[in-house]
Amino acid sequence: MTGVPASAGGGTGRPAPGGKLGAAAVNQASLWNIANILTMVRLVLVPAFVVLMLQDGGYDPAWRAWAWAAFAVAMITDIFDGHLARAYNLVTDFGKIADPIADKAIMAAGLICLSALGDLPWWVTGVILFRELGITVMRFWVIRHGVIPASRGGKMKTLAQGTAVGMYVLALTGPLATLRFWVMAVAVVLTVLTGLDYVRQAIVLRRGGLAAERAAAGNTR
Repeated sequence: MTGVPASAGGGTGRPAPGGKLGAAAVNQASLWNIANILTMVRLVLVPAFVVLMLQDGGYDPAWRAWAWAAFAVAMITDIFDGHLARAYNLVTDFGKIADPIADKAIMAAGLICLSALGDLPWWVTGVILFRELGITVMRFWVIRHGVIPASRGGKMKTLAQGTAVGMYVLALTGPLATLRFWVMAVAVVLTVLTGLDYVRQAIVLRRGGLAAERAAAGNTR
């Protein structure tokens, strides 16, 4: 005997499904969905990638191969978590915040490690990271006026960046080492061009939103 009265939901001593505990369970279940789990895996892979990348001074081909595997898994989960969230209505507030953070964290980790090891010029890392940070700030600047959808150019930019960084992580030599230089060059060009296009769209969206707000304010007078 516990001295706790049976609940009105059936006399079993368990809270009714519609109670606070039931609502909390529903919210927890919505958070722990496959899309969010993949995002969490990607976040965990960031420090794992850095540790693998910097083992034995950062120049051991075997450790670099393991680092590439961690980077590749992170990039693959980036493709699937967003698709699953949209396809199966698994979008959550956590996912909206954590997904872009995980995307930028793994890319930033790869770029910074490569530049710190002398494999990639710092200006390349600076251009890419400045663009990504700038676009994040721009999103907050125009968010009350609307959301700019991902463009084909943006998707190509992400693919080019991921491919180029992955090729630099591997200890490639000969023609493949030359090829990765050109892949990175394409990634930098796409990074700049899509960034400028995003700025243009953001300005147009904000102007349109401000014009609509002024028109609405004028109609209420």
